Amino acid sequence: MVSYPDERIALFIDGANLYSAARSLGFDIDYKRLLDHFAQRGRMVRAFYYTALVEDQEYSPIRPLVDWLDYNGFTLVTKPTKEFTDASGRRKIKGNMDIELAVDAMEMSEHLDHIYLFSGDGDFRRLAEALQRRGVRVSVVSTIRTQPPMIADELRRQADHFIELQTLAPLIYRDHPNRDRNAPQGGRDAGDTDYAEVD
Repeated sequence: MVSYPDERIALFIDGANLYSAARSLGFDIDYKRLLDHFAQRGRMVRAFYYTALVEDQEYSPIRPLVDWLDYNGFTLVTKPTKEFTDASGRRKIKGNMDIELAVDAMEMSEHLDHIYLFSGDGDFRRLAEALQRRGVRVSVVSTIRTQPPMIADELRRQADHFIELQTLAPLIYRDHPNRDRNAPQGGRDAGDTDYAEVD
């Protein structure tokens, strides 16, 4: 994909969606490498990371990642999860950040030339279309190499560019000291939320 050095860019990362996609491809993301890689594609205005946090939990597996991102160039957007009981009587936790991401992207659009959306959620098709009408290019980062694909077909069709997450893996995967450097693998990540994101 062609990069324009003077282009004003921003990253909008749907944390749970990106984590699920990377995990299904068998690697963990090094967010410093990810930020450095995309900063070379233009003038980075902002890198947003969206995630819901489980409140009143003694230890949250996502907390170390959230704290690191907050100190290392990302703008964190979080909200507490909500607990509910489904029709079968099972306890579920809900933590959807779509509205927050969409509002921020629309507000930032006048300051940007190109948005990189890290999500495969088909609900973002209308957001991509609205941003394009404002003259902003939209690249979507997700994967079609899982079964089923993590990206909704309608979002992929709407995007100006689709970036296959698996092709980025060699550039952004997190190296584990006790693993073979050439074999990025999955495993428990600080980003593993231990809850189901539902609409």
